[in-house]
Amino acid sequence: MIQADAPRLILASQSSARQALLRAAALQFEAMPAAVDEDALKASARAEDARPEDAAVMLADAKAARIARRHPDALVIGADQLLVCDGAWFDKPVDAVAVADHLRALAGRTHLLVNGVVAHRHGQRVWQFAGRCALTMRPLSEKFIAAYVAAEGEAARHSVGGYRLEGPGVHLFTRIEGEHSAILGLPMLPLLAFLRQHGVLAD
Repeated sequence: MIQADAPRLILASQSSARQALLRAAALQFEAMPAAVDEDALKASARAEDARPEDAAVMLADAKAARIARRHPDALVIGADQLLVCDGAWFDKPVDAVAVADHLRALAGRTHLLVNGVVAHRHGQRVWQFAGRCALTMRPLSEKFIAAYVAAEGEAARHSVGGYRLEGPGVHLFTRIEGEHSAILGLPMLPLLAFLRQHGVLAD
């Protein structure tokens, strides 16, 4: 894998999982968190009856655009992920009680992880991608939920579903459909294809 010296690659995210995916792919990048009002953007999307894919792209675009304004020559990647189950959109759990509530709501059901990824350069959006993964969670007992929440601790709050598939969260599922990296928050296969097409990576 050969990465061009220019443009600089910036990830508009503080997500450790997304950063780890880029590092694992041997990409050179900078990570810059983008301060956007995600709650307000989600509320606007719901009020407009937007599809989850459109909302995820809108959130990713807002993040990329904010960083790109300060670094117009860089290629800025913004990403966002929504969890949807039976029509309900989930937010990241705020504490251990909320993690347990999430697991109860998702147990025995199939939910979607919807990803939006956007790239900005020279003041404009140059690429976008939206996709979804389907995950079926097995029925969970209260005893298991309590043990899981205690074992995961603070880490569970950093995932919208209250689980880390790359960690103990794998015990929660009976079926998983979709690219593993997309489930972790950044669909790497379409992103790498775009970077090759854009000349950032050698084809």
